[in-house]
Order: sequence, then C-alpha cells, then structure tokens
Amino acid sequence: RARQMSLESPLGRALGRGSAKEGSGHWIGQRITAIGLAPLGLWFLFSLLGLENTNYQFVAAWVADPAHAILLILLLLTLLYHSLLGTQVVIEDYVHGAAKLICLLALRFVFAIMAVSGVFAVISVSVRSAS
Repeated sequence: RARQMSLESPLGRALGRGSAKEGSGHWIGQRITAIGLAPLGLWFLFSLLGLENTNYQFVAAWVADPAHAILLILLLLTLLYHSLLGTQVVIEDYVHGAAKLICLLALRFVFAIMAVSGVFAVISVSVRSAS
C-alpha cells in the first residue's frame, strides 16, 4: 500500500489531531480584520479628504458626530487587533524560551493600553465637542 504524504507531525497523526490546532484561528482572525479594515480605512481616508478645514475645532466637531465616533472606534479596535495578531505570530516564530512568554504578555498589555487610550480619546473629544 502506498503511503500518502502528510503535513501532520508524527505525534499529531498518532493522536489524530494534526498540528497544534492554533494557527488557523490567527489566520482567520487576520483575514476577517483585514476585510473589516478595507471599508473602514476607505471611509476614514475619504472622510478626512472631504473635510473643509483641518483645524482642531472643525475636526473635533466632526468626531463629535456619533456615526463618526463609532466608526473611528471600530477602525481603531480593528486595526489594533489586526496588528496584535500579526505581531504575536512574529514573536511566536522568532522569540524562544522565557523571553517568548514575557514578550507575549508585554505585547498584550501594550495593545490593551493602546485600545483603552484610543477609545477614551475618541469619546473624550466627542463629548467635549458636543457640549
């Protein structure tokens, strides 16, 4: 009987589970966020190009529009999550040992800080400009 070539590890074949079963989640997450970033990025680009004036008060008033504020937050969170997934894969591939765990924890912490700060900034500008 001819043996078929397989990409599974020997242990994976023995257990019937294939590889680590983790990579597909990252891959799918990156594709979904990339699809989401396309319309959000185009909206952001054309919205900024369509602004009549780029001084702080005018842009803050633009951000105060609830639709713009929501779309900005969606863009920010989608962009950060997409970036987190990509950076995490790089760390998993090229950093080894205890440094890998430290880098992954630091990465998540930094991205969480950026997400909270970005959402706070959009809401803060939006609320200040609306009043």
